[in-house]
Amino acid sequence: MQVEIISFDPKYAKDFARLNVEWLEKYFAIEPHDVDLLERCEETIINKGGYIFFARIENQIAGTFSLIKIEDNVYELGKMAVSPQYRGRKIGQKLMKFCIDFSKEQGWNSLLLYSNRILENAIYIYSKFGFEEIPLEKNPPYQRSNIKMELML
Repeated sequence: MQVEIISFDPKYAKDFARLNVEWLEKYFAIEPHDVDLLERCEETIINKGGYIFFARIENQIAGTFSLIKIEDNVYELGKMAVSPQYRGRKIGQKLMKFCIDFSKEQGWNSLLLYSNRILENAIYIYSKFGFEEIPLEKNPPYQRSNIKMELML
């Protein structure tokens, strides 16, 4: 199984939304900020200096993540998802490694992420890759967030 990490292409915008809606609906509710990012990803992420990448296996999109620009050299790792049919194949870890390598190549200072402690596997992977918990602001961008993590690059 060859996993290829590819850059955003508008033809995959629906896959970006689908993969994220799958896990959001399973564990939480889809929030207005999610809708904005998922339905208008090119406008709200790409055109604002961000990036979206996909894990492709043959012709199937198996996973995704985005890097949302917060400020110069600081990006939010967001909307990371792996299709249920591809879970357990370390695709999330391949995406994380690519994400960190890409971020270092850009010369960025840090990556931030918001998550929820119920997502134990995700938190485990973030910690494994060096993300550390930092204080969560009073009004985080997602209501479901109960943990904020940072990786200093």
